[in-house]
Amino acid sequence: MSNAENGRHEGFSAEERAAMKEHAQELKKAARRGSKAEKAAEAERDLLAKIAGMQPSDRAMAERVHAVVTRTAPDLAPRLWYGMPAYALEGKVVCFFQSAEKFKARYATLGFNDPAKLDEGPMWATAFALTEVTPEVEARIAALVKRAVG
Repeated sequence: MSNAENGRHEGFSAEERAAMKEHAQELKKAARRGSKAEKAAEAERDLLAKIAGMQPSDRAMAERVHAVVTRTAPDLAPRLWYGMPAYALEGKVVCFFQSAEKFKARYATLGFNDPAKLDEGPMWATAFALTEVTPEVEARIAALVKRAVG
């Protein structure tokens, strides 16, 4: 019986609470003084440090995703979003990489947020499971990112 069925509500998981704390720290850091260029450089350093701290399989995929996204859409600004590598346009996160470890999932995720222009009629995908980033997957990611920034 689920917690909802037995009347108990446990709230957010430990992983979700940790992600919210990371996001609060990211917002504090972004609010600090400094030039736009300094903040952008710091945001990218933070993103690269987060990738470097991932488990080997997630790290390898995140490094490839980062390379593809920055090559395909140089206007997207690398940053952290809820502790995940993300890429924003005009301050709004367009896409992000969620490691499998983040929420104890069996696969990593490449996700797209509302600003991404991926619309296909009344229904379209906004998240993609990743278990490996092959040349074929890189090409698909590049196509999605290019379309997302329209």
